[in-house]
This record gives sequence, C-alpha cells and structure tokens, in this order.
Amino acid sequence: TRVRSSAASDVYKRQVLMRALVVYCHPTEGSFNAAIRDLVMAKLQAAGAEVRLHDLYGDGFQPILTSAEWRGYLDTAQNCVPVTREVGDLRWCDTLIFIYPTWWYGLPAILQGWLDRVLLPDVAFLMPDGANKTIRPGLNHINRLGVFTTCGASRLLTWFVGAPGKRTLTRGIGLLLKPRKRSVFAAHYLMDSSTPESRQRHLHRVAAKMDKLIGRSVPAPIPQPQPARVTS
Repeated sequence: TRVRSSAASDVYKRQVLMRALVVYCHPTEGSFNAAIRDLVMAKLQAAGAEVRLHDLYGDGFQPILTSAEWRGYLDTAQNCVPVTREVGDLRWCDTLIFIYPTWWYGLPAILQGWLDRVLLPDVAFLMPDGANKTIRPGLNHINRLGVFTTCGASRLLTWFVGAPGKRTLTRGIGLLLKPRKRSVFAAHYLMDSSTPESRQRHLHRVAAKMDKLIGRSVPAPIPQPQPARVTS
C-alpha cells in the first residue's frame, strides 16, 4: 500500500521527501498494534512523507524460506526474485519502521520470516570476500529506524530474558543501516493488564518518538483507546 499526503507537493518544494517503509505485523485488525500503526502512519503523512506499508498478515506474506530459496541464497543475481516487491521497497526507503507484538520475548514468526527472506546478501549486507572476513552493511541509505512493540511481560522480565526481539531489530538490523542513523524504540509492557489510561499514555509516547524520528513536531490525532484494542 502506498500513501501520499495532500500536502506533499508543498513539502517537495521545501525539503527532501522522507521515504518510509512501515513493516506492520498483527493477525487482527482491532489490536492495539493497529492503533499504533494508525498513529505512525498519521505522523508520517502529516510530515509529508511518502509511505509504503507492508501489512504482513493482511498481504498474506509467506514467511517460509523454501529449500529452493536457500539453495539460491548466495546467487545475488536471482535471490531477490521471489521477494521483488519487498526488496524494491527496502532499497527505496530511507526510513524503516517495525510495528509488532512481542511473543515469547521475540519476533512473531511471520516477521522473522520477512527478515529471513528479504534481508538477503547484496541487499541488506555484503558477504565476506578475499579482502573482508565478515559481512558488511548494505543498507547505508537508511538513516532512520523506528521500532514499536507491545509485550505481555514486564520490562524487568523482558530485560532479564534479554529482549531478543528488540535486539534483533535495534542492534542486528541497526548495524546494517547508516552508522549515525536516528533511532527510536517504544514498548508497552504488561499488555495483558493494560488499561485505557496506560494505552493512551503509550500512544502519546509513540507520538513523541515519531516526532523525534521525523526531526520535528508534526500534528496528528491520537487514537482513542477502545476495548476492542486491548489485545496487543
């Protein structure tokens, strides 16, 4: 899905347009993550950004890395053919945002599958060669990273386990992006015992984080917490 705000023509005249890829992951439309997605999209549109949304469940994204894809993983001329759209948008964007629920302290399987199939050699990173013994970053054109999640566990318990989902995105993928990128993270912990007030406070935190990511304050309506959006 591609979205352009009505004010984008004026923004084009004043500044370089943000190109944001939003990777959204939740199986139900009425979730609290959907409210976070709506707020993130509203902020980007208010900033005049060009936005491409990948709704992994809504799009029916296939997360399984097939045996054929694995055999051709290092064939950099052909490895991106099964995920042409996803790779094209990743190469196009300068801002990458993930919105997802944390399950078992990590990423949902469909989101992990997106990483497995899309962040390919010569797309997200360069493989070792004669002069380099380790991989090198391939996404230096991305200068903004946003990560927004919800967690059933507490902040302390998530920290104790190691927050593998957060670390995969903010550190693992973060190292592949521009070295001096702008980065933000926000999580609503204890979602199973959340209240309308706690969810409202978190949406205000997300709004503030988005202003930081964009680099300026932009007006956007804060969604009102609804009983149907209690689930993470």
